[in-house]
Amino acid sequence: MRGRRVLVPALLALLAACTTAPAPRPLPPELEARAEARQQAREAALRPIADWSMRGRVAVSIGRDGGSGRLDWRQSAGGYTAELSAPISRQGWRLSDGGDGARLEGLEGGPRTGPDATALLLDATGWYLPMAALADWARGLRAAAGGAARVEYGADGRLAFLQQDGWEIRYEWPSGDAGAPLELPRRIDARHGGGDREARVKLMVDDWEGIPAVGADGG
Repeated sequence: MRGRRVLVPALLALLAACTTAPAPRPLPPELEARAEARQQAREAALRPIADWSMRGRVAVSIGRDGGSGRLDWRQSAGGYTAELSAPISRQGWRLSDGGDGARLEGLEGGPRTGPDATALLLDATGWYLPMAALADWARGLRAAAGGAARVEYGADGRLAFLQQDGWEIRYEWPSGDAGAPLELPRRIDARHGGGDREARVKLMVDDWEGIPAVGADGG
């Protein structure tokens, strides 16, 4: 049974909770090189961490249809499990992928399986989340399994914009000085396509676990 696909007030509030930051100004070559070196060091340090989790709030939309709720993501060496709950519609789903196919639970009629987690979730619920890349993008990394990426850095040297596989992602980081090698974003705003079929994902992370880094609240 397809999930509720209307723009409820909670979704509108979450999507509007953070005004999209303006595009960063290009950095001088020396600072650009320094920011890229820092980003590569982050990616080298974060990728080997196999077991971690994040909890937060997510809003998704395609054109005028969408939903919002909680996201509880647990990553391990064998894959991930993502639990999604939409309090307004009183629906909840559990999506897991261990690399040999995806399984979606919590549906009327029983679980469904498929080779692609993104397509499975979209077909069953109307929620469009880039599942294959989300674990990397949420941590402020270029997706390891994705295509060529374009990045832009803010004046503080942090990743501000990432374009990969048709998605454009803008980042917000904890307040305070940049510099922690495993610092993690607190918010991402991802967009795909345009016009009436623009897909958008807003993720606000409340808590990270398993990564020795600055938390989503900056502490």
